Amino acid sequence: MTALRRTGCALFVLMVASPAFGQSPTADLEARIAQLELRLAEVRTELQEVRDIADEMPVLLQSRIAAIPPEDKGSQTTPKSEGFTLGETTFKIGGFVDLDAHVTRFTDGSVGSGSIARDFYIPSVTPVGAGDGTTVTDLTAQASRLSFSAERGTDEDRALGFIEMDFLGSLQGNERVSNSYALRLRRAFLDYKGLRVGQDWTTFQNTSAIPESASFLVLSDGMSFIRQPMIRYTTGNFQLALESGNATLTPAMGLGRIEADGNLIPDVIARYDWAGDFGNISLSGIGRQLRLETGALDESTFGFGLSASGRIKIGARDDIRFNAVAGEGMGRYVGLNAINSAALDPATGELEAIPSYGGLVAWRHPMGETTRFNLGYSALFADNPDFLTTLNPATTQSVQSAYAALLWDIAPKVTVGVEGLWGIRTLENETSGAVRRFTFSTKYGF
Repeated sequence: MTALRRTGCALFVLMVASPAFGQSPTADLEARIAQLELRLAEVRTELQEVRDIADEMPVLLQSRIAAIPPEDKGSQTTPKSEGFTLGETTFKIGGFVDLDAHVTRFTDGSVGSGSIARDFYIPSVTPVGAGDGTTVTDLTAQASRLSFSAERGTDEDRALGFIEMDFLGSLQGNERVSNSYALRLRRAFLDYKGLRVGQDWTTFQNTSAIPESASFLVLSDGMSFIRQPMIRYTTGNFQLALESGNATLTPAMGLGRIEADGNLIPDVIARYDWAGDFGNISLSGIGRQLRLETGALDESTFGFGLSASGRIKIGARDDIRFNAVAGEGMGRYVGLNAINSAALDPATGELEAIPSYGGLVAWRHPMGETTRFNLGYSALFADNPDFLTTLNPATTQSVQSAYAALLWDIAPKVTVGVEGLWGIRTLENETSGAVRRFTFSTKYGF
């Protein structure tokens, strides 16, 4: 009962205690007034005590919070929006669910239904002179992705483990009944004090230069693009890495491809990054041994490459993404291995690195808050040795592609997109084949 309510009750009792209230002698009234004044004084005292306690509350709360041990203060604040913590380790789960629907026209032949080239654009697989044109429709969810990370420690002593997987290229599924496909490894690495050990995007590649698209990948012709095992050290803006030295070589008969993994020296890559309000730019260089050891044959040569890539902001929200690359013996580092690293000269028995150059440029233009338009072009050109073009006139001379894509976020983290892609592959005998593809996609990221 509050002080005011108690006072009201006391007044009521005093008023009704005498049946002759209003007619009592003066002495009785004075006595009752004295009792009321005494009670009011008590009420004033109680109210002052309440005010004193209220004034002290902020100080008391601050002292209680200060007394909480540092390791417990996190429980007094809003929980982090990402991940969950067990012990001293924070775990996160991410990825997306993706469906791509393609309608593809190959002008000079066909690509088997089990080929990964039916799921996204691979320049070297475009058929040339392989028969009549074919048109196919494919629906796939194999690009759906799942990732896990575990992190512990402070900035000075932080350790991070990361694993990422999807279902593309799985040979365990088919389209007859269940369309069941197995997980494949994309990335798996450990970060600790500037050192990254495991499998990740090559240091030769700036992933921010990858164009936004409705399909899994576009403009791969002149793009530096590969994931592989490595040991990378990063300090400030500089990176230095030792990466897998596998080389793809053309044999002496000029036909086919040899994957040579007999290198004694891993590929060495250095990179420097600039970043600011303008966006970011990376300059990368690679040096690599190209070695073929088979039977009595043991030949090797040297390959190298230079790359400039990045994303430049244009205006308030637009950006330009680009990649320019040139070198000898780059092979699988560019164009999804559209051109081999080296060829074996049957006359001399020596390996000769294959020069190539190319790049890409793409424009991203937001329209409103949830829609954006993308447009781009990419190309890769080879300077094949004369002996190779003589042995195999069907050797790839160049690959080129262009695309346009419209993407729309219909809900938070839910994107739908439509895309048109055109690609052409030209051989040394001047024949060519093209691919035209329309894609509709839906993606939910989490």
